[in-house]
Amino acid sequence: KSDLTVDALKLHNELQAGPLELSAGGRKDACMEEEPDEALSERTSGTFLSGLSDCSNLTFRKVQRYWESNSAAHKEICAVLAAVTEVIRSQGGKETETEYFAALMTTLEVVDSAESQAAVAYLLNLVMKRVPAPVLMSKFSDTTKALMDVMSKQATSETASALRWILSCLATLLRKQDASVWTYPTTLQAYHGLLSFTVHSKPKIRKAAQQGVCSILRGSDFLFTDNAPTHHPAAATTAKFCIKEMEQAGGSKEDTTTLHVLGLLKELMGTFPLGAVKSCCETLLRVMTLSHVLVTASAMQAFHMLFSGKPNASSLSPELNAQIITALYDYLPSENDLQPLLAWLAVMEKAHVHLANLQSSLSLGHLPRLFSAATSCLLSPHKQVVSAATNTLKTLLTECVAPRMEEMGIITATASAGNPSYVCKMFRIIEEGLSYRFHASWPFVLQILGCFYRVAGKQAHAIMTKSLQSLADLRSTPQFPFSGELDLAVGGAVESMGPEVVLGAVPLNITGYEDDLEFPRSWLVPVIRDHVKNTHLGFFASYFLPLASTLKQRAEELEQAGQKLEAKVYQTLQLQIWTMLPGFCTCPVDLLASFKGIARILGMAINERPDLRLIVCQALRTLITKSCSTEEEKAEVGRFSKNFLPIFFNVYSQQPAAGESGTYRMAVLDTIKVYLTVTETQMVCTFLQKATDRLSSTDTTEFTRLSMMDLVVAMAPSVDEVTMTKTFELIRPYLETKEPGMQKKAYRVLEEMCGGERDECRSFVVANLETLKVVLLETLKNASSPAKRPRLKCLIHIVKRLSEEHKDFITALLPEVIICTKEVSVGARKNAYNLLVEIGNAFVRFCGNTKDAMEQYLVLVYAGLTGSVTMITCTVLALTRLVFEYKDAIEVTTREQLLHNVCLLLSSRTREIVKASLGFIKVILFIMDPKTLASHATVMMEGVGNIKDDVRRHFRTKLKNIFTKFIRKFGFELVKSILPAEHHKVLANIRKAEARTKRRKQAAEQQDDSESEEEAPKMKSKSIEDILAESDSDLSEDEGKAGNSKKKAGKQQKGRAWLKEGEEDDPLNFLDSKVSQRVLATNPALKKSAKVEHGFKVTSDGRLIIREDDEEDVKDKDEGEMKDILEEAGVKSKKSQKRKFQDDNFDEDMDIEPQLKYKAGGSGIHRPLGGREDIGGDYKSKKGKGDVKKKGKLDPYAYIPLKKAQLNRR
Repeated sequence: KSDLTVDALKLHNELQAGPLELSAGGRKDACMEEEPDEALSERTSGTFLSGLSDCSNLTFRKVQRYWESNSAAHKEICAVLAAVTEVIRSQGGKETETEYFAALMTTLEVVDSAESQAAVAYLLNLVMKRVPAPVLMSKFSDTTKALMDVMSKQATSETASALRWILSCLATLLRKQDASVWTYPTTLQAYHGLLSFTVHSKPKIRKAAQQGVCSILRGSDFLFTDNAPTHHPAAATTAKFCIKEMEQAGGSKEDTTTLHVLGLLKELMGTFPLGAVKSCCETLLRVMTLSHVLVTASAMQAFHMLFSGKPNASSLSPELNAQIITALYDYLPSENDLQPLLAWLAVMEKAHVHLANLQSSLSLGHLPRLFSAATSCLLSPHKQVVSAATNTLKTLLTECVAPRMEEMGIITATASAGNPSYVCKMFRIIEEGLSYRFHASWPFVLQILGCFYRVAGKQAHAIMTKSLQSLADLRSTPQFPFSGELDLAVGGAVESMGPEVVLGAVPLNITGYEDDLEFPRSWLVPVIRDHVKNTHLGFFASYFLPLASTLKQRAEELEQAGQKLEAKVYQTLQLQIWTMLPGFCTCPVDLLASFKGIARILGMAINERPDLRLIVCQALRTLITKSCSTEEEKAEVGRFSKNFLPIFFNVYSQQPAAGESGTYRMAVLDTIKVYLTVTETQMVCTFLQKATDRLSSTDTTEFTRLSMMDLVVAMAPSVDEVTMTKTFELIRPYLETKEPGMQKKAYRVLEEMCGGERDECRSFVVANLETLKVVLLETLKNASSPAKRPRLKCLIHIVKRLSEEHKDFITALLPEVIICTKEVSVGARKNAYNLLVEIGNAFVRFCGNTKDAMEQYLVLVYAGLTGSVTMITCTVLALTRLVFEYKDAIEVTTREQLLHNVCLLLSSRTREIVKASLGFIKVILFIMDPKTLASHATVMMEGVGNIKDDVRRHFRTKLKNIFTKFIRKFGFELVKSILPAEHHKVLANIRKAEARTKRRKQAAEQQDDSESEEEAPKMKSKSIEDILAESDSDLSEDEGKAGNSKKKAGKQQKGRAWLKEGEEDDPLNFLDSKVSQRVLATNPALKKSAKVEHGFKVTSDGRLIIREDDEEDVKDKDEGEMKDILEEAGVKSKKSQKRKFQDDNFDEDMDIEPQLKYKAGGSGIHRPLGGREDIGGDYKSKKGKGDVKKKGKLDPYAYIPLKKAQLNRR
C-alpha cells in the first residue's frame, strides 16, 4: 500500500512563506550554476521538493519552470509532483511514465480539494501522452470511470479548474484505444461526455473539449493501421450532436452555441461519412438564412475548410459537391459587401476545383454560372473584390478547364452540347467584359482573356477571333491606357494559337506599297516576337520572309528617291520582322519539313547582310540547343553543316572594315561551336584540315592566322584521334613562337584537346603522353606571360591522367607552377593554385596514404625556400595554399616545422616575403585548433616582433588585423607580454576598439528590446494656451481632483468625436449640407506614431530577412573572415589594387572607417560632382520654420527659368 496520503499532498501549505525561499536555493543548485556557495550552504536534500528539482523524467521539464512562480496553482503542481516522485522513489521505482501514471491516478481518487485535483489532472495530462498505448488499453475502464467521476463532480461545482485537464486526459485515453472498444456503450458514453463540453460557456474548457474531439476523430491510433476504417466509428454521432445543438439554438438572439458548433464543424466536416456531411451541409445552409453576419461567416469558413481538405468521395461525393455549389448561389452577397463577397468567391473557387478533381465532366457544366457571377463582381467599386474575382477566374481556367482541353478536340462556335458548349459559354461571358460598362476593370478583364487564350487557344481559336479583333480595335483607340495588359493578352493568343491564326484574325496591314505610314498594327510585331514558340517555322518562310524582302526593297527605292524618313521606317520594320526568327526557331513543330526551305536564305543573310548576322546566329543556336530533341532533327540540321560552316568560317576570318564593328565575330564563333555538336566527325576533320592548311600558307596576314587558330581551337575537340595527333604536330612550332597571340592560341588548342570530355580526347592524351611531357618541358623557357593560363590548364588536364612512373615529370614542373603564383594574369594565378592542388591529389594517388603523400610533396616544395627572393615569396604562397587545402592530412610536426621556418622569414628586409609570410600566419591562425596554436603562440609573436621597422610601417593594417586575432585567441595580457614595446600602442588601440564595439552592440540590443515593447505615446509639450487654460481652471485649487479627472478623461476618449475646423480663414458652417463629414471619429490633431525601425534586412521585393542576432553577427563576421582567408590561400582571386587600397586601409575588426576619400569643395576641377546642392539652403531660418530675407540678396522665392525643353514632352 502506498504511503502517499492526503496529508502528504496538503504540504503545499508550507510553501507559502519560509520553505519556498529554502527550496529556491535548491532550485538554483539544480538548474543554475550561479552563486554556488549560497546554494550549497542550504541543506536542501531534506525538503520534500527535492523530488521536483532532481526529477529525472523528461515529461515534467515544463513543470520545473513553475518553481519560482507566485501562482498558487503552479505551487500546487510543484508540490504534487515532488510528493509523487518521493513516493515512487521510496518504493524503488525507476520514475517511468507508467509509474507516474499509476501514482497520479491513485492520487486523483483520494484528493478532495479542487486545487489539488487540478494539479494532479494537469500532471496526468502531461504524462498520459507518453504512456505506452498497451497500458492505456488495459486500464481503460478503470481510468475512464475515475476521470468521468471527477468530470461529473467538477461540472456541477463552482470552480472547474481541473476540468480542462480532465477532458484532455479523456481525449488522450480514447485516442489510444482500439477500434473494437468503440462498440461498448461505456466508450460512447465517455465520448458523449467529452462532446457535451464542446459548447461549454467557458472558453478554456470548450477549447480543450473541441481539441480532444478533433484529435479522436482525426488522429486515433487505429486510423493509421493497414486495415483502417474510412471513418471513425464516432463520426456519425458527432455529426448528429452538432446538428441537434444548432437546431436547438435555432434563430434565437443568443447565437453563441451555433458559433461554437460551427467552430467545431470547421475542423471535423471532412472526417464525417457522406450521409452526415450531407445533413451538416443542409443545417449550415439553414443557419445561413438567419442573416446573422458572424454565423454566415463561420458557415462559409466551414465550407471552405471542407473543400480545402480535399476529402475523398466517401465523405463528399461529386453529386453532393455540385448540390452545395448550386445552393450557395442563394447566398451570393451584394457586390458592395466587401468581406462576405471575398469569402463567397474563395469558397466557390475551392468547391469547383475539388469537383474538378472528383469528376471533371460535372465541374465544367457548373462553371459558366460561376463565370457569370464572378464577371459581375468586376463591376464592384472595391478593388479587392475585382482582384479576387480575377484570380478566381484565372485559377478555375488553369485548374478546371486546362486539363480537359486536349480531349475535347477542336471547338467551333456551333457546339451546342457537352463540354465544348460550356467552354463557348464561358468565353462569351468573359468577352462581354470588353464592353464599355466594364471599362474601369479592363486591365483585369485583359488578364483573364490572356489566361483563357493560353488555356484554350489551341483548340478553341475559332470562337476567339472576334475578341482578337475587338482587342485590335481597342488598341488603336487614341490614348488607350492599358496597352501593356492588352499586349500580354494577345501574346497569350500568339503562344497557344500560333501567329498564323492571330494574323488571320488581326492582319498586319503592311504590304510595302500604299501603306498608312502610321502603321496602326505594327504593335503586333514585338508582341509576336516576344511570345512566339512551338509554332510552324514554315509560316515565317512563307509569310514573313517575303514581307521583309519587299520592305527592304521598298526602303532602298525610297532612299534613292530621297525620301529618307520613309526609307528609315521601312528599314526598321523589316529588321523588326527578322527579330521574330529566334522565336520561330524555339521548338518549331515542323523542323524536319521546313528547315530545308529556309536554310539557303539564312546562309545568304549571314553572308550578305551584316545587320542580320547576330539575329540569324542566335536563331541557329536556339534551333540546335533547344529544338533538336530527336536524332532525326539533329541529322536534318547537321545535313546543312557543309553549307553553313564554310560561310561562318569566311565571315569570321574576314577582317572588319576600318569603321565597322567586329562584335558579330564572337557570336559567329559561338554559333560555330554549337553547330559542330551536330556535325559529322568526318566533315569536321575535313574542315580542320583546310583551316590548318591556311594556317601553314605563307601569304596569310596575322589577323587571318589568329582567326584560323580560333577555328582550330573550336574544332580540335570534335575530331578523331588521328586528326588530333596531326593537329598537335602542326601546332608544336607555334608553342615556341615569339608571337604571344599565336602562342597563347596554340596552347588553347592543346588545352581543348587535353580537356575534352569525349573518349577520343582521353585516348589522345594517353597515346601522346610522352610526347606531351617532352614538348611541355621543352617549351617552358619560351612560354610568354599571356600563354601561361592555357598552358597551366593544359598541365592540369595532363596531371589528372598521370600514374606513379611520371613522378619525375611532376618534379620538373613544380618550380614553374610555384613561380606562376605571382603571375600578372588572375587566370594564370588561379590555374597555378589549382595545379598545385591537383599535383597534391596525384601524390595521394601514387602513395595511397594522404599523410605520406604530403610528406613527399612538401619536401619538393621546400626546395623553393632556398631560391631567389621571388622564388621564396612564391613558395610561401604555394605552402599557404597547400596547408589550407590539406589541413587535416599534414602531420602536426610538419606543420610546426613549417611555421618556425616561415616565422624566420618575417625578419627579412624584403616586403614581398614578409607579405606572403603574414598571409601564411593568417591562414594558420584560422585552421589550427586553439590547443596546438597555444604552444606556438610565442614563436609566432616573436616572429612578428622581429619585423623590420620600415616593413612594419608598410604592413601596419595587416599587422593590426593579425594582432586582433591574437588578442581574441590568447587574451590581451599574454600578447602584450610577448610582443616588443613598439607594438604596445597598437594593442591598446585594438583593446579600446574591441571594447567600444562590444558596448555599442549591447546598447543597440537594449535599444531594440525597448523599442520592441509597446511604447507609451509621448506627452506633447504644453503650448501656452494649455498653460493659460490650466491657470484659469476652477479645478486648479484641487490638484488631486484635476489629476483624477484627467485619468478618467483618458478612459472616456473612446466614445469621443472631433470637429474638423474650416481650412485657413474659412469658418465652419453648421448649416452646410456636408457638415456631417466634418465630424470625425479620430483626432485629426494626432500625428501618426513614428514608424518603429524593426532593424531587419529587407529583400528587393520587400520581404523581411529575420535571423537570430548572434547568428547574424557571427555569420557576417565569419563570412568576412572566411573571404579574407580564401584570398590569402589563393582560393579566391584578390581585389584589384585600387579597391584593395580603399578596403585594406581599414579592417572589418576596426570600428570607424578612416576617412580616405577626398571630399570635393571649391570651383573648377575641385567642384563637387555628386549632385546639385540644396538650392535655397542659405535662406533657411536658423530659429524657426520657413525662409528669411537676406540683405542684398533676392527674395527667397523659386526663380525657374522658362525653357521650352522643360515643358511636357508629349
